[in-house]
Amino acid sequence: MRTYLLLLLCATLYGSNFVFGSLLLHEFRAMHLSAYRLAVSSMFLIGYLILSKRMTRLTLRDIIYLIPLAIIGMLLHQVSFFTGLQTIDATTASLILSLSPIFTALLARLFLKESFTLRMVLGSLVALIGVFFVVSQGRGLHVSLTTGMGIMFICMLAFSGSTILMRKLTEKMDALGATAYSTFLGCILVFPLAIWREPYEQNSHSLGWWAFLIGSALLIQGLCAIMWNNQIRKVGAAKASVFLNLQPFVAMVLGYFMIGAPITFSQAGGSILIVSGVVLSTLGSSSINNSHNNVLTPYTEKG
Repeated sequence: MRTYLLLLLCATLYGSNFVFGSLLLHEFRAMHLSAYRLAVSSMFLIGYLILSKRMTRLTLRDIIYLIPLAIIGMLLHQVSFFTGLQTIDATTASLILSLSPIFTALLARLFLKESFTLRMVLGSLVALIGVFFVVSQGRGLHVSLTTGMGIMFICMLAFSGSTILMRKLTEKMDALGATAYSTFLGCILVFPLAIWREPYEQNSHSLGWWAFLIGSALLIQGLCAIMWNNQIRKVGAAKASVFLNLQPFVAMVLGYFMIGAPITFSQAGGSILIVSGVVLSTLGSSSINNSHNNVLTPYTEKG
């Protein structure tokens, strides 16, 4: 019960990150916000590794996987997350990103030769129909990669790709160490890009906003990463991933109460289809995955 409660807490905090990110974007520029939060979370995770004496020497194989993981899972994912949130609401963003388990399964089939069952195919179709309702809003489907929704799709694909890279990396490397090192490398990559794309302007951010930024980064990208990695060792990645389906509901409810974001019928109906499809796909493979190999698949927080 303690494990499930901790997983529920993590999923709730991950869902709240969409709303927190939307609030922070009113004060900070998107790429600078990405850089600041990666800096806070990487220092926390590296510090935790040092204090827990879990620092390990990197091998050539580790570096080969860490570099693309940092580029895709940190640089591309983080920048597209906050850039997309500038133009779409937190609920829609969370619903698009909730497709990541399905696209991760597709990539796992393509690159890792993992099974993709009929139930997973049906679940994927149900979820995609749900996304159609959310994205089209009854006006037809017109998605461009330069719009907020298109950028959020890129963010979702980047997360799915980074999950595959993380799976390969953690075959020989501790999951927490892989998360810490990739976050640190991502921080190094994002800062120069932020300075180049968004030249720094002298803004006097209040102490409260800085506290909100640092606190959310420590809680969601730092502490939650540790809790999540520890708990999925006990229940398995497939069963733990079911809890992530709560994120759209958390984003929807918090968005309504904290920033006054309306909940439309297309969002409500689409969310039911998306979550149902993802649950159908995930539960369809959970028994197989858990019975053969209790693989640790670290979850890198969305945003």
